[in-house]
Amino acid sequence: MTEKLWAPWRLEYVARAGSDDGCVFCTEATGALGDESMLVTRGERAFVLLNKFPYASGHLMVAPVRHVAELADLEPHEVSEIHALTTTAIDALRDVYRPDAFNVGWNLGAVAGGSIAGHLHEHVVPRWAGDTNFMPVLADVKVLPEHLQATRDRLRAALGRRPV
Repeated sequence: MTEKLWAPWRLEYVARAGSDDGCVFCTEATGALGDESMLVTRGERAFVLLNKFPYASGHLMVAPVRHVAELADLEPHEVSEIHALTTTAIDALRDVYRPDAFNVGWNLGAVAGGSIAGHLHEHVVPRWAGDTNFMPVLADVKVLPEHLQATRDRLRAALGRRPV
C-alpha cells in the first residue's frame, strides 16, 4: 500500500487559482511577485515558469500570457510562441542539467490531472536514466537536490543567452 505525504500548502496554492486573488499563471505572467516569482523568461504572448510542485528538478511549464482554458482557443501566434519557448526551454535544460530525455505534455482538464485547468500550460519535465531514488520507492516521497529559486536562477541565466 502506498503511503501519502500530505502537502497542505499545495492545496492553498491551487485554491488561490480560482479565488478573488486571480489566476496564479496570470499573476506570474505580470512578474509582480518579485523574488517569489517562478517566472524564468517571458515572450510577447507566452512565458516559461518553474512548477512549484515539480515532478523532477527543472520541471518547467510554458503557458500563454492570455488566460485561456481550451487548447483549441489558442491563436496561431500563441501556439507558435509556446512551441518556440518549449524548444528553447528544452535546450536550456539540456545545457544546465544534462537530462537523458523529456516528458512534454498538457493536462487538459481537472480529470486529466490539471490542478489549474482554467489557464492552459504545457509541462516540460527533464528525465534521467534511473532517475527514481530510494525515497519514492520506500516512502513515496520525491527529493529534489536543488532549491527552486536556485533552479529558476540557473535557467534564467541559460535562457538569457538565447533569443526567443
